[in-house]
Amino acid sequence: MVFHPEPLPKDFEYQFKNEFKELSIDVGNDAVINGLLFKKKNAKGLVFYLHGNAGALNTWGEIASLYLDNGYDFFIMDYRSFGKSTGVIDKEKVMYNDIQVVYDSLQHQYNYVNEQTIIIGYSIGTGFAAKLASENEPKLLVLKAPYYSLPNLINQYYKVVPHFLIKFKLPTYKFLKEVKSPIVIFHGDKDNVIPIKSSYKLQKYFKEEDTLILLDNQTHNGIGANKVYQENIKELLY
Repeated sequence: MVFHPEPLPKDFEYQFKNEFKELSIDVGNDAVINGLLFKKKNAKGLVFYLHGNAGALNTWGEIASLYLDNGYDFFIMDYRSFGKSTGVIDKEKVMYNDIQVVYDSLQHQYNYVNEQTIIIGYSIGTGFAAKLASENEPKLLVLKAPYYSLPNLINQYYKVVPHFLIKFKLPTYKFLKEVKSPIVIFHGDKDNVIPIKSSYKLQKYFKEEDTLILLDNQTHNGIGANKVYQENIKELLY
């Protein structure tokens, strides 16, 4: 119901207009996470991006340009069993560990620091992004179309499903309580996948400097191409 992995052959060759380096990071538990690092000359820092529940890096890598054009290096990874990443999605805490190990690896290899790192999560990636930000204190946390928690989202579609049957909880609201960094949420008012009321509920856990930006006539997909989103990202990536 939640994850829709699209595997890629191990010899698949990525092709993008921007230069990139393909990384394979051993996260333990017999799993290797595949990621793409796009470098910008004299970069201000790093955008660490956690994508949605479908697709793989062959298409997700295309979003790098927006962040490169605004002066940041850009990294995006495939979750277990997505793309060329190995391993099985079976435990929530293992997924959290994968992402933290990858984050630590980038900092160690390329000398990135929290104060110059912006964590962005989209859709299913928002819960993972909030968890990561709660434990690392980046410069900024950006959530695009977040959910309050996975059980809460599923119950908006299937009210009879009890929470104990839902394996992954991804309680974004709990993580936001622990995030010390500024938080900016973008959500389309026509989102019929993750309704905007999820973001309204998350506002209860905002600090004074946190912000919710509504995107008029925006559905769940295509937020990156939204002009209001692009204009705000330009300001945020100062």
